[in-house]
Amino acid sequence: MLISSHVNPVLSLVVPVYKEESSILPFLTRVEKVFESLNISYEIIFALDPSPDNTELVIMSELSRNPNIKLLVFSRRFGQPAATMAGILACTGETCVVIDVDLQDQPELIEQMYSKLKEGYEVVYAQRRSRKGETMIKRVISHVGYSVINKLSDVQIPRNTGDFRIMTRRVIEELRSLNESHGFLRGLVAYVGFKQTFIEYDRDERFAGKGNYNRLTGSFKIGLNGLISFSSRPLFLMSITGFILAGLSFLLGIWYVFQKVIGLELTPGLSTTVLVVSFFSGVQLLGLGLIGEYVGRIYDEVKQRPMYIIDRKINFVNK
Repeated sequence: MLISSHVNPVLSLVVPVYKEESSILPFLTRVEKVFESLNISYEIIFALDPSPDNTELVIMSELSRNPNIKLLVFSRRFGQPAATMAGILACTGETCVVIDVDLQDQPELIEQMYSKLKEGYEVVYAQRRSRKGETMIKRVISHVGYSVINKLSDVQIPRNTGDFRIMTRRVIEELRSLNESHGFLRGLVAYVGFKQTFIEYDRDERFAGKGNYNRLTGSFKIGLNGLISFSSRPLFLMSITGFILAGLSFLLGIWYVFQKVIGLELTPGLSTTVLVVSFFSGVQLLGLGLIGEYVGRIYDEVKQRPMYIIDRKINFVNK
């Protein structure tokens, strides 16, 4: 049974997609069973970065079958974070779930998350007990990344979580007011605060195809985005490091003078010079790179360009 969702649905489902033509129909089959079990009004918003495959055609073919399905198409590829935020801000539901279409996060968990939300929470996020199909290197990067972020960040971001979560309209409106060009959702939701909790689950492998971001550099980029977005402590640590290294170089200079005064020749010449110069050059480049990340972020925010540009909104009441 389809329940109309044209006016204030109870639950909005936001699904960012890019090159996922083989996952759309299996995803909808499982999601629609969940909503049938919940027996509430809903909308499913696909936020589509223009894809070279038939993803858009598959979604369009489903619009006439299920009027609760809606589609946002962007003017170009803006990336998953922007697509996710666009879907959240376009949704009209009393609550909103963000989920990927690849079925690694089981749609059946939505019922449990929705039930938990009704206990008085504003956010319920899904925390991974295990990650099927992920390499050890990816898991190590994820573990180290969360450890570093939570030690240095002013906001504690839950470990082993992605964007899969349910949130209330209150949280959605707070996200709307933040207006940041780099949308690190799990960090922004943690920043908003309110009463939050979690459920645990075992993450599945992808249903079909392969992911659209590099497992190593993609994870590193996400982690760096989270760290820089929510803490300035790396700059402070770099200042401390510079102070310590300056002190060590001063002591090293005293040691050289002392050797000359007493006539010792204990320190080799060229090799030591090369090592010291290389080390300090590396530290300087690291410091400049870190400062550059913050300056680049400031540059992006000052320009005030939109996070995304929508080309078409399909099946939305308010065009």
